[in-house]
Amino acid sequence: MSMQNLGTTPRRSSLSTRVVTGIAVILLAGAVFVQHAGAQGTTAQATQSSAAQSSSTQQLPPAALGPSTNPPPPHPVAAPEPTPKPGGTSATGQQAGQSQGPSANDNGIYIFHAEAREVVLHATVIDERNRLVTTLAKPDFAVFENDQPQTIQLFKREDYPVAMGIIIDNSGSMREKRDEVNKAALNLVRSSNKDDQIFIVNFSDEPILDQDFTSDIKKLQAALEHVEARGGTALYDAIVAATDYLVKSPLQRKVLFLVTDGEDDASQQTLEEAVHRVQQENGPVIYAIGLLGEEKNRKAKRALETFALRTGGIAFFPPTLTDVDEISSSVAHDIRNQYTISYNPTTPKSVGGYRTIRVEAHARPYKKLSVRTRTGYYPGQEGALK
Repeated sequence: MSMQNLGTTPRRSSLSTRVVTGIAVILLAGAVFVQHAGAQGTTAQATQSSAAQSSSTQQLPPAALGPSTNPPPPHPVAAPEPTPKPGGTSATGQQAGQSQGPSANDNGIYIFHAEAREVVLHATVIDERNRLVTTLAKPDFAVFENDQPQTIQLFKREDYPVAMGIIIDNSGSMREKRDEVNKAALNLVRSSNKDDQIFIVNFSDEPILDQDFTSDIKKLQAALEHVEARGGTALYDAIVAATDYLVKSPLQRKVLFLVTDGEDDASQQTLEEAVHRVQQENGPVIYAIGLLGEEKNRKAKRALETFALRTGGIAFFPPTLTDVDEISSSVAHDIRNQYTISYNPTTPKSVGGYRTIRVEAHARPYKKLSVRTRTGYYPGQEGALK
């Protein structure tokens, strides 16, 4: 006994009719299958093409700032030195032994050019009342290296752009101080030359480059506001890393502005090694603000004073946090009113060791003039000036 299919029972037909009908059904089914398979292949191919196109045009989001995502190395690689050309001409087109005044680059920014043998000084002059003196001429200055008089080659007193690194302590103890410090740093930027190139380094256990060279206020503000106050104070490492990073800028005048509230307790560099590094030939001028308070030991203060004194800058120790903004304004004013002086050392460059520098100024009607500039340098640690 067989089960009956659900639905209508088919009528009987002849064998030939059933054969023809069967063949027709087979052909029709094959055509439908081929058409269906082709449609699936086309769909799959279109899907793969769309996915490939989407994959090729998709933009990855930029890496977040800070040490937890994509921190730069604590010691950035310096830019390569220009290759001298035959015949005593450097890559900047100047003859060996000659100096040139500033000239504009492709972006219209004026840059000093000097031969590699020249030592370039940035000097601030004050009178007996501690007032800036900005009207002196070349004959009013005398330069001595290792107590030997030197011939001044280049002399300028104009507001040329600077390459500046702003280095801010990001350790745990700075958390409540960062708002005022950031405000002061931005005030310094706004008071600077519009063509200055500025970068931001936040440091705690290690220095982090949070903003590359720029003059964009918004970018600099965003980098300063990237606060992750934690960890220790690797002050010396931060200064060395920033000094090395300054070499990337083509601008000859170089400055570091530093704010910290404590003693170094996390650096791989020692104080002596860091001071040696910033005293490279034509190294940066360092302005330091120490928010130390009376409870801090003398070691931190001595370190900041040493960096400033050796490079021709100033170390400030304000009694209150609100004084930082005014200090940043005075630093900007100091930077904008410096004399640029260069000379060719009489001592051969092959002679190593530390070389002392002393600059004197005498002019009427001033009774006494004091010159603040770097106190010396180690020759040969920086190549030709750009």
